[in-house]
Amino acid sequence: MTTEIKIPSPGESITEVLLANWLVENNSYVEQNQEIAEIDSDKATLTISAPDSGIINFSVAAGETVEVGKVVATIVHGEADKQNIKQVSTPKATIEPITVQSAEVKIENINHDITGAPGQQLHSSPLARKLMETENITESELLNFFSHYRLGTKDIEFFKENRNSTEKSIESGVKDTTTNAVNREPLRKKMTPLRKKLSERLVSVKNETAMLTTFNEVNMTPIMEIRKKYKEIFKEKHNVNLGFMSFFTKAVTEALQLFPQVNSQIDGDEIVSFNYTDISIAVSGPKGLVVPVIRNAEKLSLAEIETIIKTLATKARDNKLSLEEMTGGTFTITNGGVFGSMLSTPIINPPQSAILGMHNIVERPIAVNGNVEIHPIMFVALSYDHRIIDGRESVSFLVKVKEMLENPSKMLFGSKDPVEKLLDL
Repeated sequence: MTTEIKIPSPGESITEVLLANWLVENNSYVEQNQEIAEIDSDKATLTISAPDSGIINFSVAAGETVEVGKVVATIVHGEADKQNIKQVSTPKATIEPITVQSAEVKIENINHDITGAPGQQLHSSPLARKLMETENITESELLNFFSHYRLGTKDIEFFKENRNSTEKSIESGVKDTTTNAVNREPLRKKMTPLRKKLSERLVSVKNETAMLTTFNEVNMTPIMEIRKKYKEIFKEKHNVNLGFMSFFTKAVTEALQLFPQVNSQIDGDEIVSFNYTDISIAVSGPKGLVVPVIRNAEKLSLAEIETIIKTLATKARDNKLSLEEMTGGTFTITNGGVFGSMLSTPIINPPQSAILGMHNIVERPIAVNGNVEIHPIMFVALSYDHRIIDGRESVSFLVKVKEMLENPSKMLFGSKDPVEKLLDL
């Protein structure tokens, strides 16, 4: 029997995807539900799992753009499958021990001849020899490792391409170590659907919105003192670190309830407002920027927010985010400070109307009660769509975020002073 593997639909309006990578070898045996391929759409990276066990045969190569629903591989299973497995596995059982044994004999002979510094027997570049010395790696260890290394189809292809180039240095660096010639050939690769869609969206935001940015600064001393005092207890109890993002998320949710216009969107001739706050967190993934969403963040505690952020960030790094986890969102927070950014003007994440940009924390002199003191300061930026949000609302919103971050107790009492809350003022 033969089972066809078709490209699934990643979501509405998506008609084609990029077959980014095969996770298994062609004509190899795969188990049912084993992940066999990665596909990139303009919204996310998804994996395809094998519907059955058997021998897989590719009909589309990695790197090709294919339509949704197209057959990209077939799986042969049943009695023929079992026979194919025996035929494939039998030669390996007889050949591999012979290959390893002969390689080990060669290694023993070479080991007796090694008397000089590393790099005299192997054809190594000066940089490679320096790295071997730094990492305390010997030639015998390398030879022993590669003698047991199982060759794949890519290794054979590499050999075929370079079999007549033994007199030249075969390496992937930008310089040829034998001639010191610089490789000036530019490297070209096709944009992924995710990167292409991201570029289109960013350009459309600049062209279709009246984007404006307002700035402020936050004295991070109170939050840093809280983290210093409670971070170990917090981690022990909740099994997650106490970071800055949870404080900013909580402050934003409180401020959005006071300024609902910032939590609104334009839909045609209508303004759509939300009575909940789904906060999008910008995360830099391996294939570009992704923005997973924290649902109903206004109802979550700091520990719950940190746990969700940790889960989403891990999925983003592993390209495991689903479309549902990246859609929705009423407001976005992006943290360029982790990369050392001092100040920036973040671009709105459409169809949202505002985005808060965090930056690095630097000790700066500020005036406190008439005295000059040194405090850890973060510059923050709020980019907003001036078509729907007026200057008064945007500035007041950012000031309220600043106030709650500099007085964290206000976040626990609905942005009010604890005494005012106690007195029901």
